Order: sequence, then structure tokens, then C-alpha cells
Amino acid sequence: MERLLTDRNPLPDTVDPRIAAQLGFIVEVDRLKTVVRQSPLAAASRRENDAEHSWHLALMVILLAEHADEPIDVGHTVQLVVVHDLVEIYAGDTPLYDDVGARTQEARERAAADRLFGLLPADQAAGFRALWDEFEARETPEARFAKAMDRLEPLLLNWMARGGTWQTPGVTADVVRARKAHIGAASAALGATARAIIDEGVRRGWVAEAEHTLDGQSAAPPA
Repeated sequence: MERLLTDRNPLPDTVDPRIAAQLGFIVEVDRLKTVVRQSPLAAASRRENDAEHSWHLALMVILLAEHADEPIDVGHTVQLVVVHDLVEIYAGDTPLYDDVGARTQEARERAAADRLFGLLPADQAAGFRALWDEFEARETPEARFAKAMDRLEPLLLNWMARGGTWQTPGVTADVVRARKAHIGAASAALGATARAIIDEGVRRGWVAEAEHTLDGQSAAPPA
């Protein structure tokens, strides 16, 4: 197992143990800045990292909360989107259209959550884990809206890239629509917007409407 970042340069022994644990966690999650995602940035010719993604989601929650179909606690929803990808520090990013990686994603991320949140004082470890579990379960209005933002942000980046990851082999418009359904589940208005963006992407040739076999017949999209 890889050493913690603070093992390279431990904090002074005179630091209060609770503060030392909190600062150690803050240092460790600096790793999030190094986890590169598949989504291309709109403002530069590189891919975004998880820290940038999480910041963007937090801003989106603040801006777009008015479109939620159910009343949400904006502050709590921001907490969910800030915490939800921290586990990728150890589990790595699993791209939305990576069906092979998705098979082990849950197990990898749960193990990562155990390790990462366990660095915190017990009360905060429980609180952070509860936020992560809430996001994953999507059983609250806040978690549903947080998940919607998590699916909307890369949709916008792919639009700006004139396709981006929509051009992954095997990905069709129907696959994109299905995997963006979480948006409409939290906001009818944003769901309709997402569908309009996808439909226009099809019209412009940035995402295929359907796969075709050698005989020209449409093939079923991947599950």
C-alpha cells in the first residue's frame, strides 16, 4: 500500500492529534488534483482532473438549484458533490462509457472509502462516509440533484469539444441518453436541455445515432 503523503514530511509532534489527523487528510486529498478524467476541458487542450470536476459541480449546484424538481438544501448538496469523487484518489476514475471498469467500480470505491475516510477523526470519518454513501444511494433529493450535476457537467464539456467521449467506440446517442437519464430524474427542465444537446450533437455528426453492422443494419448499443 502506498504511503501517505505526510509520511514524506510528518507534521510536528507538537500539533494537536485531532488537528494533525485533519491536516493529514487535507494533504492526502491533494492527490485528487492528479486524477485525470476523460472529459476534455472547454478552455484548454487537455482533460480535466477530479478536483476541477468537483469544483465545477459545486458551482453548478449553486447556480442550477432553482431547476430541481424537489426542494433541496444547497449547502448539503454542495457537500455531496465535493466529497463524492474523493475515493478516486485510490480507486481511480472509471469513465462513464467503460463497461469493463464498471464491473469492479463499486468494490474498488468502497475499499477506497474505507481507507481514505478512516484517516479522519472518528466523528468526521463517519460524517464523510455518510455523505459518500448518500450520494451513491441517490435516495434523497440532494443526492439525486448531485448525481444530475455529475452527469450534466461532462455533457457540456463534450458538447464544447464537438463530441469528446461521445466518440468512444461503441457509444451511440441512445447510450448517451440512457446514461444521462439521472439528469431528468432530478430536473425535468435540465433533462430536456440535456436531450436537446444530445439531439443536436447527433444532427451535427458528433455522436452516432446508432451503430451499424456490415450489412448496414442497426446494431444494439452496449448495455
